[in-house]
Amino acid sequence: MVVNTDALDRERFVPENSSSHRSDFARDRGRLLHSSALRRLAAKTQVLSPSGGLDFARNRLTHSLEVAQIGRELASRLGLDADVVETACLAHDIGHPPFGHNGERALSEWASDCGGFEGNAQTFRLLVRLEPKVHDEHGISRGLNLTRASLLATMKYPWGVSSAEVDPSGRAKFGAYPEDDDVFQWARQGRRERELTPEAQVMDFSDDVAYSVHDFEDAIVNGYIEPASLGAPSTQTEVFAGMGPWVGDMPADRAEAAWDRLADVWKVVRDYQGTRQDLGVLKNVTSTLIGRFASRAELHPGEGSAMSVAIPQTTLDEILLLKAIVAVHVMSHTARQPLYLHQRDVLKSLADAIFAEPQHLDAVFSEDYRRAEDTAGQKRVIVDQVASLTDQSALALYERLGFA
Repeated sequence: MVVNTDALDRERFVPENSSSHRSDFARDRGRLLHSSALRRLAAKTQVLSPSGGLDFARNRLTHSLEVAQIGRELASRLGLDADVVETACLAHDIGHPPFGHNGERALSEWASDCGGFEGNAQTFRLLVRLEPKVHDEHGISRGLNLTRASLLATMKYPWGVSSAEVDPSGRAKFGAYPEDDDVFQWARQGRRERELTPEAQVMDFSDDVAYSVHDFEDAIVNGYIEPASLGAPSTQTEVFAGMGPWVGDMPADRAEAAWDRLADVWKVVRDYQGTRQDLGVLKNVTSTLIGRFASRAELHPGEGSAMSVAIPQTTLDEILLLKAIVAVHVMSHTARQPLYLHQRDVLKSLADAIFAEPQHLDAVFSEDYRRAEDTAGQKRVIVDQVASLTDQSALALYERLGFA
């Protein structure tokens, strides 16, 4: 079965004519691959910052490419359009600011009086407004002007800020800012409230698989997790006690069962010392885990004519547990807390400085600033500018403005 073949799915907000032999969805994928927003991910934090000297750790771009590979294979197996899913996977993190979720927190606090900040909503904003490609008849930028199907596939949270949900860390999660509601409502027409398309579900699951497995691998390689300790009851207790603020709590019986099912992983990597042979063993463990998780996804009929991607609870628990191990050993690491505080200070200081002296805006954002109708609109432009920075360019601008 192949989905997303009807005319409604192929529509673009600004109608286009094309003589390309490629499908509409292949053209969407090409637009993402050639976008500056995707390129900037090469210098943005995944878990360990690319500005921290760990040039072999994953960044947002390598993570997105890995998510896209998982998503494309899953889409093909499930009978979904692989180009639509891959486009969504490539796009899923382009809205993230410098310094990962830590930077997202800083901008959310700074923009609390103008609609806040959310990485997924910023992704949508880049796709439909900020990334330069297509303008409408009134000269308004419409971003990459992707097809409806591709836009829907990027929507992890298909609702606006007024209906935001709160995740375990206390961050409000939503998929679009009020300023972008016109395209949001156009894309969502005919869809039930809060409904995710199957392509969006595959994108989200592929992200979870890549995030949980690869961040676990990076944490071992970079010395944040001592593999030999994973078999110790004290490590299990520490992870269970500390996971709540990061990934949410899990019932004790399910957490213990998931830990036991992953015991084969602890055994295989327990003697890891960083040799080439050890790295090969660890790489094969990550490959096995990805295959194990991805193979369990199935496409089931949902409400009406909708389809739903079904993942066994046992698989979801194992993925959550791997995320929890990384969160407790890396994000909660005492030595990293001063770094996180500094990163948040960098972004807030930059936003304050640009708000006080808008001449620091790049030319593309200066035009948006002049068109802003009120202070809230001006602050949104400043958030767009700061969020577009890479880790390195944020630190360089911070120094150039005299803060360092």
